[in-house]
Amino acid sequence: MRLTDVYGTHARRLAAQYETITFEETHRDVLHLMPVEPRRVLDVGAGSGRDAAALAARGHTVVAVEPTAEMRQEGQRIHAGSDITWIDDGLPELAVIRGRAETFDLIMLTAVWMHLDVDERVRAMGHLGDLLAGEGRIIMSLRHGPIPDGRLLFEVTAAETAELAASVGLDLVHSSQREDMLGRDEVTWSFLAFQRNAR
Repeated sequence: MRLTDVYGTHARRLAAQYETITFEETHRDVLHLMPVEPRRVLDVGAGSGRDAAALAARGHTVVAVEPTAEMRQEGQRIHAGSDITWIDDGLPELAVIRGRAETFDLIMLTAVWMHLDVDERVRAMGHLGDLLAGEGRIIMSLRHGPIPDGRLLFEVTAAETAELAASVGLDLVHSSQREDMLGRDEVTWSFLAFQRNAR
């Protein structure tokens, strides 16, 4: 079963679950790394659109990438009043976004990276680096813990991710760990931020 099939089958329930946790609570450890002035933002694997909507409300120009049609439709329904550009595209290639020849000041990947296998992560990191504006940042969260039945997930460490980012010229500027926002004792999260090498 493809990842999009899993999320498509349960889109409404999952979208409702995502919306129970606020953007501010989810990203409390990295809020200070996000631009204050309006900038161009790419939300990869946007899901219910919670993060995209919060960033749009802060004045940013937001492009939300979501490969699952049902989830994308839920996001458009829930956040119908938000100024978000929704695009059918996905990792690792992000072919549609790359074809637009745009760069972004903030690229968000919330609970997305661990859906990629090692080869896909290598390809995806290179593409993300190409999409990042000169002084922009990539912020991502990684899930650690048991894999639920029916989900396509891989164990990915913060150290491996930082090493991969370094290979494409991105420095780690933040790394933190925290508890699961849904209260699952066996699940923890890493929050990472990268930006282009200054040298």
